[in-house]
Amino acid sequence: WESAIDHAIKQNLEYVPPYGTGASLYVRPFLFGSGPKLGLGPSPEYTFCVLVCPVGSYYKTVGLQPVKGLVASEFDRVAPRGIGDCKAAGNYAADLDSMHHCQKMGFPIALYLDSAQHKYVEEFNTSNFVAITKDGKYVTTNSPRTVLNSVTNRSLCEMAEKDFGMAVERRDIDFEAEVDTWQEVGAVGTAVVITPIESLQRGDKVHSFSAPETLQKLHDRYLEIQRGELPDNHGWMRTVVP
Repeated sequence: WESAIDHAIKQNLEYVPPYGTGASLYVRPFLFGSGPKLGLGPSPEYTFCVLVCPVGSYYKTVGLQPVKGLVASEFDRVAPRGIGDCKAAGNYAADLDSMHHCQKMGFPIALYLDSAQHKYVEEFNTSNFVAITKDGKYVTTNSPRTVLNSVTNRSLCEMAEKDFGMAVERRDIDFEAEVDTWQEVGAVGTAVVITPIESLQRGDKVHSFSAPETLQKLHDRYLEIQRGELPDNHGWMRTVVP
């Protein structure tokens, strides 16, 4: 795993964006069934690959610029006992219709609620959900069967707790019951790191949030560790090319 990632990076060093540009080299390991099989069932053979690509801001924003979001009330991303926690192509395919609908309405991002009751927060199109509450807690979902276990979110949780002394809660989040307790809201993931959410619209009602202050601090500290500007006290980093 690591040797394949290292090899892909070493072979594409000229595509690593220069320091200070705000861009990065996105690394995507993936696995696909490549064996001779048409019937329904596991493939007898799999191919493991790693691709890399230089990337900038995922939502075409400058800096930590908040975006407006839509609650995807008419769509479900995953089944309650499906494979929503897996990094599988089918999970993203299920999001395409909803994403297109959302973008036609002028929203770059949508938030899904649970498909069983349309009550509890799950995640954004391609990112985990995070809220900073008005009493300073870092709150994110605990949905082990329906939400991707984001490495970025796990890292931010650790950093919020250990570096900033924040209380961190991973639990069910009742949208209507709790939305007014959120000071800041963010979408977090590998590509977006943190994208602040300016507002969330559900039906005719718009819930607005404050400009990112705590999320800005978390974002800046996270990137400073990534770029080697601050010591890595968490054991996240390793040298690929000395």
